[in-house]
Amino acid sequence: MSVFALFALTVLPLIFTPGPDMLFILSQVMGKDAKAGMMATIGICTGYLVHSILVAIGIAAIIVSFPVLFEAIRWLGIAYLLYLACSLLKSVFSKNSMKIEKKTSANPVKKGFFTALLNPKGMLIYFAILPQFIDKSGNTVSQGLILSFIFIGMIFIVYCALSILFSRITRNTQIDERKQKWVDGTSGGLLALAASWLIIN
Repeated sequence: MSVFALFALTVLPLIFTPGPDMLFILSQVMGKDAKAGMMATIGICTGYLVHSILVAIGIAAIIVSFPVLFEAIRWLGIAYLLYLACSLLKSVFSKNSMKIEKKTSANPVKKGFFTALLNPKGMLIYFAILPQFIDKSGNTVSQGLILSFIFIGMIFIVYCALSILFSRITRNTQIDERKQKWVDGTSGGLLALAASWLIIN
């Protein structure tokens, strides 16, 4: 078995483990449809692409070496998720259902990007797992990028599949104001849960 196949089998369970990224995807699907989940997935993959580049040029190692900087990034991520959660939970008490729907579906790519970029857990995955599969006698930068692209590609496939599956499960023929508020409240709760997950881990 090649080292790349072994790496893929190693990270697959981690991708399926519920965390901030997955909860954000589900919140977007609940707020609108599978397309919103896929667009959010593109944003998340782009965020991890930035992590990959940072790892390749060594900047991520500097960030992790300074606890204050690392904690600042962690709390920025938590604050961003809480901001999204509060926006949705606040809309539950609003009497304007159309306004809620716009908030839920606005800029899923950008939201997904910042969710992944400000998630230090993603950066830690790169440091905890990738080095185990890199041959130090070879080109470490190219190996790291290949492994990163495998990881990002798997995230894209899994999260898009989950978006379609979850959309079919939660599909409603007609969403009235009451159902919309329930959906937004649940979506906001998922994002708050994601923020809580980052706080306690």
